[in-house]
Amino acid sequence: MVTYIIRRLIWAIVMLTIVSIITFGIFFLVPRLAGATSESLAARYVGRTASAEQVQIAADKLGFNDPLIVQYGRFAKGIVAGADYDYGPGVERCPAPCFGYSFLTRLPVWPDLLDRLPVTLSLAIGAAVIWVLAGVATGVLSALRRGSLFDRAAMGVALAGVSLPIFFTGIVSLVIFSYGHPFRITAPGGSFTPFEENPAMWAYNLILPWITLAFLYAAGYARLTRAGMLETMSEDYIRTARAKGLNERRVVVKHGLRGALTPILTIFGLDLGLLLGGAVLTESTYSLPGMGKYAIDAITNQDLPKVMGVTLVAAFFVVFANLIVDLLYAVVDPRVRLG
Repeated sequence: MVTYIIRRLIWAIVMLTIVSIITFGIFFLVPRLAGATSESLAARYVGRTASAEQVQIAADKLGFNDPLIVQYGRFAKGIVAGADYDYGPGVERCPAPCFGYSFLTRLPVWPDLLDRLPVTLSLAIGAAVIWVLAGVATGVLSALRRGSLFDRAAMGVALAGVSLPIFFTGIVSLVIFSYGHPFRITAPGGSFTPFEENPAMWAYNLILPWITLAFLYAAGYARLTRAGMLETMSEDYIRTARAKGLNERRVVVKHGLRGALTPILTIFGLDLGLLLGGAVLTESTYSLPGMGKYAIDAITNQDLPKVMGVTLVAAFFVVFANLIVDLLYAVVDPRVRLG
């Protein structure tokens, strides 16, 4: 088990290194292939009103004229150990992890990401708890009552959930449950209260985004769980467990559901990792100041350091979430642990 964990940790580090190389190539190599010059990249740091001489000096100070391998080494070192930026009258220290300075605000990107991370964490984790519990429970009940009215109704709702885009269900839910006074259950979008300040208000402001986001994902989990349970409950070891006289609840939960959890864990790791990197549509629909909305604003303003920072943080969460899922495989499926 220890060897398995160490091997997965090594692969996680390798994957993050590969992602950083690809990210650097997309934002620095591809623009050069498209005709961008060192001066055009440096001009974003010194502003449009700078003279050609000032732009050239900034390009030299920032190292844009160095070979790309040297630039990547400096970029990677900044993430691990911090970096010094010299694009003005003085040298500014960017502590690790350094994703550079914003073109617009001239402030480090990492503190901005930290300010918005609690919003995205609150949204993603809260919605994940709802969609896993609701989706898995619905899928199990549908499989146990195959062909019943509940099964057909649940799968019909699940089909609608995976078909309707999040911005549509989000706007409809805002109209009905936020702006509609007879059905109002939460405040309009755009409000966020930190959990440590007021837990009740924190949940009150997020309940509608949680439900909207969970409706989309719970639908897919219900369909996946139902398919897995139908396959698992027809296995020989399920009939053997029943023949031994085991309680039906124990047969379903310990033997049936446990055998169907492996694909659910795989999808959960991908979904949660992507959401932790920024729930773009949900945060934009509800005007939540999280990493998803931060990424949209950065792309709109062509703020390259911000876009790179969000990309790398999102990649980290995806790799980290899949690492946790790989470790949980050994808990859920004994064959992984024994192998």
